[in-house]
Amino acid sequence: MEGIKTVWDFLQNEVLGMGWLNRLISTVLNACGIETAGRIGGSVQFFIYDTIKIMVLLGVLILIISYIQSYFPPERTKRILGRFHGIWANIIAALLGTVTPFCSCSSIPLFIGFTSAGLPLGVTFSFLISSPMVDLGSLVLLMSIFGWKVAVLYVVLGLVIAVVGGTLIEKLHLENQVEEYIRNAHAIDVPQEELHVRDRVKYAWEQVISTAKKVAPYVLIGVAIGAVIHNWIPQNFIVKVLGDNNPFGVVLAVLAGVPMYADIFGTIPIAEALLAKGALLGVVLSFMMGVTTLSLPSMIMLRKAVKPKLLGMFIAICIGGIIAVGYFFNAVQYLIV
Repeated sequence: MEGIKTVWDFLQNEVLGMGWLNRLISTVLNACGIETAGRIGGSVQFFIYDTIKIMVLLGVLILIISYIQSYFPPERTKRILGRFHGIWANIIAALLGTVTPFCSCSSIPLFIGFTSAGLPLGVTFSFLISSPMVDLGSLVLLMSIFGWKVAVLYVVLGLVIAVVGGTLIEKLHLENQVEEYIRNAHAIDVPQEELHVRDRVKYAWEQVISTAKKVAPYVLIGVAIGAVIHNWIPQNFIVKVLGDNNPFGVVLAVLAGVPMYADIFGTIPIAEALLAKGALLGVVLSFMMGVTTLSLPSMIMLRKAVKPKLLGMFIAICIGGIIAVGYFFNAVQYLIV
């Protein structure tokens, strides 16, 4: 058992966490006369290390996930979802959301296509919630920072929010809250030619390049914010606002995250810095969920597809679920970290 733990710790700290890279950067910076124990040097080290680590993990994860995604074009996904009914349809939709694009804005066109194709509204919303919140990439990235227990719980609870949220929307019979042009559209089912392994690898590599270009600015911004939090904001301030002494820390984190726009890769360095400064785990994870699921640009896009009542219901369900997850993680933090 001890041997398994040793191997796992090495995998988490040195492979996923790239601890060797952090030590190498520290050595190089110190050799160049930049003291990494100071604020400026520490900020430079954090920025270089987190940027390289996230971009490398991003490239590997997108390559793998995009290869898997090549087996699930919209037409095939629609056919798979059409075979299931009731809560099983919501569960399958939430699971399929884990192998789709990485940000909320990318998921909305697929949501519109599925709705136009006549799939139940609740099923399409389960997909819409899970797609940005809990992709396979988030599992590996969270594992590299918080450990496997937190990563698995994050994904499972995210899927629960997606299934429950979609089921609730289905029970409320809000189909008339979808814009007319979508309800009256008729999706065209175009046959997909069978792809060979070489074609799938090519597609996956193109997705790596395309996604990296899109998310790189947000990663750099996120890492810069994380470096400032990690080295310049006093720990007692973070603890006071987002620690045990503030019972509303989760609510503040969600409200702060909603107007922002980033994906899981951009929020990881901020979350890492907040946790290191003493913010509660539930506060940090609820902030991440709020940013990735309810960004302002994606809500503007979604408003073009649904009416205000349905949009408001979607936002309320997501916020309520995210806040519940945040307080749950706060309650069990010391049992799983």
